[in-house]
Amino acid sequence: MVTADRILATFSSLGLRSTAQRGAIADWLSLASTGGRDFSAEEAWRELSAGDRPIGRATVFRALDALESDGLVDRIELADGSRRYRVCGGNEHHHHIVCVACGRVADVRSCLSPQFAGQIASETGFTLERHSIELFGRCDGCQ
Repeated sequence: MVTADRILATFSSLGLRSTAQRGAIADWLSLASTGGRDFSAEEAWRELSAGDRPIGRATVFRALDALESDGLVDRIELADGSRRYRVCGGNEHHHHIVCVACGRVADVRSCLSPQFAGQIASETGFTLERHSIELFGRCDGCQ
């Protein structure tokens, strides 16, 4: 779980000043983190806009971009080209699997073995610096 305080501290470390809108975003993202919820930027903006204070769409989108660049939020590319986000906390390297039927997202802790990473490097002549694995399937509820 990622707390609102941690999200606000991340905003601050990125040079973004503390505002009521960023506070509302931090609170909302903390709740999404607690529930293990994934969401689109549009969903986040709509839910935040339904609150007492109006919040700019661009503000929400920029906040998600900033938190993604810092690793606090993961962006998940879906098979149809759309994006979902998940507050993962940036602590532990992992991947996601996405249900092609309902869009449910789950964390995957398994990763490339050192042997497979070495094979990729030798086949391509690249030095592997980082990676992202996209996995798609059907969740137990959609099988």
